[in-house]
Amino acid sequence: MAASIIRLHFHDCFVQGCDASLLLKDGKGIISEQNARQNFQSARGFEVIDSIKAAVEEACPGVVSCADVLALAARDSSVYVGGPTWTVKLGRRDSTTANKDLAEQNLPIATNDDLDKLISLFDRQGLSVKDMVALSGAHTIGQARCITFRGRIYNETNIDSGFAKTRSRRCPSSPVVGNNTLAPLDLVTPNSFDNNYYKNLLTNKGLLHSDQVLFNGGPTDGIVRLYSNHQAAFFSDFADAMVKMGDICPLVGSAGEVRKICSATN
Repeated sequence: MAASIIRLHFHDCFVQGCDASLLLKDGKGIISEQNARQNFQSARGFEVIDSIKAAVEEACPGVVSCADVLALAARDSSVYVGGPTWTVKLGRRDSTTANKDLAEQNLPIATNDDLDKLISLFDRQGLSVKDMVALSGAHTIGQARCITFRGRIYNETNIDSGFAKTRSRRCPSSPVVGNNTLAPLDLVTPNSFDNNYYKNLLTNKGLLHSDQVLFNGGPTDGIVRLYSNHQAAFFSDFADAMVKMGDICPLVGSAGEVRKICSATN
């Protein structure tokens, strides 16, 4: 679940800050962010966060927010699959609201966002171009659904032909067949947190459109090259960027609440 939990933290922080709003299910006055296009049927790992929260509540009720649990779980997920560690700031509180519309505005769309759009989305959150390229390296683990890369493997030209053919075997061109079939984002070391993601981009083997735009003759090419050659630089910058991302508009003091369960407000 490592990739999914890191993704939950990212998709939470980009929508009204790191406030666990993504974890709220539909309820009174709540239209869940889980229904947003970028989350629907792909965001997962909620039950892992729920189980951690239940254990924490039993030991220390009403103190540790769901937002902090998610931030810590994202860090530990990285460590468990061989990635970097970092010190997680604590003290976030949980929102009493969700914002599905803002989720659809603020979260990247893997199938068609170009580089300028991605830079803009990250800049909106106070994250630099380097932060964006480093955070994208989370795609060194995890999987994507056929529906998210079908357009890339059949229609784009900046893709290795052998790689596209391999991926097409389980992802037919028909828009009604195999939509949810999974493929690893990093074909080489799919379960290890390393810098192979960037090496793949150098050979036009990025699975998603939003991956390959990072290395396609644009201003981020140099950062991709750096990370492909220096895993330590990637790990250091990824850790720094995760701390920055975890700092996006936290609720502190008396703002928000500390939820008893993560899927519903108190």
